[in-house]
Amino acid sequence: MMPGMRIALPGVALLGLAVPVAPAPAPRAFTAVSLDGLGDGIRHYRNRHGADYPTYPAQQIVEIADNILLMQRTSGGWIENQDPTRVLDAGERARLLAEKDKPDISFDNRNITAQVAYLAAVLEQTGDPRYRQAARRGLEVILAQQEPTCGGWPHTVPAREPYHSHITIADEVTPLLLAQLRQVAASTPPFGLTSTDPALRERAARAVARGDACLLRLQILQRGARSGWAGQYDRQTLRPALGRSYELPSLVAWESTGVLRYLMSIPDPPPEVVLAVEGGVGWLRRSQLTGLRVETFPAEPVRYQFHTSTTDRRLVEDPKAPPLWARFYDLEDNSVVLANRDGKRVTRYGDIARERRTGYAWYGDWPARLLAEDYPAWRARVAARAPAPVKAPGTPAPPRH
Repeated sequence: MMPGMRIALPGVALLGLAVPVAPAPAPRAFTAVSLDGLGDGIRHYRNRHGADYPTYPAQQIVEIADNILLMQRTSGGWIENQDPTRVLDAGERARLLAEKDKPDISFDNRNITAQVAYLAAVLEQTGDPRYRQAARRGLEVILAQQEPTCGGWPHTVPAREPYHSHITIADEVTPLLLAQLRQVAASTPPFGLTSTDPALRERAARAVARGDACLLRLQILQRGARSGWAGQYDRQTLRPALGRSYELPSLVAWESTGVLRYLMSIPDPPPEVVLAVEGGVGWLRRSQLTGLRVETFPAEPVRYQFHTSTTDRRLVEDPKAPPLWARFYDLEDNSVVLANRDGKRVTRYGDIARERRTGYAWYGDWPARLLAEDYPAWRARVAARAPAPVKAPGTPAPPRH
């Protein structure tokens, strides 16, 4: 051996000799998975706790997905309004582990569907079986909680408030769950690896059929014409029900828009779905408000329980304003419904206490894009597939019970 020569044997450390070590493989780079579905819960978490904490960037999908696993209950569901992008310390991890066996879960604020979809998308990139198992457990919770009376879903389980057990349209609970189960039944992205089981796909398809029938059954007849949907329904009587104290039984423009968008996503809609969409679109058109806009202006800051108000709002006349919709409309006469936390209906926007006026969306343009873009495109697609004429929007439907 020549002087100074070094010997390198794999896996052997030689005393006094430098052994070259193979470089560690570079960590795999992942593509960021959209956090949009989780955004509602993240926003509510920050409204309550502030945003001054470290978070993972969107590209760190494994760390975020592992947080979602940690936050998942033993039952397979999640509580609402969490931020899985947080960098958790040891104390927070221990707390989440200690809470895993708690029974409470919620579908509020786009919850559970968001976590399941995120895990399914991360599974597609990583192939990690933990994410498949967790997503499947989430889907099992969704299927188990579908209401047998009509095929919708409750707000929160177990119920902590009277409205939690109602069949819930608010926050798009039932439409979003149905949209996700449609993806599972068809094994479409991001559920290609999650829904490989034919039995799961068949169960999802049956749940979708029940849920679609439920949405059609819950569409409200207003003076004999199909209109929109309420925010929640009593699961026994299927009548519109009170939500939170200021959410009186009413037709809701925001959530009805979500229902219509879901119904319009059905690839080959049967005639009853077409009639439901036409009726709902007709109601939205009849309900639009013109010559009004909501103006936001500076105001003395006030800290409330769920938000800090640094501005106030008022309804002003403006003949150039684009169409506006109220969130709530009377079930009978279609007048705008406004209320305070005491549950009492008021006449004017200014009669709502500032806390609710600034902490809740009483007016908005939610249906605007659907009416201007989505509905015409859907109408053209339906007309191309089914040349037989359909009833015009607002055509009275046969009375139901």
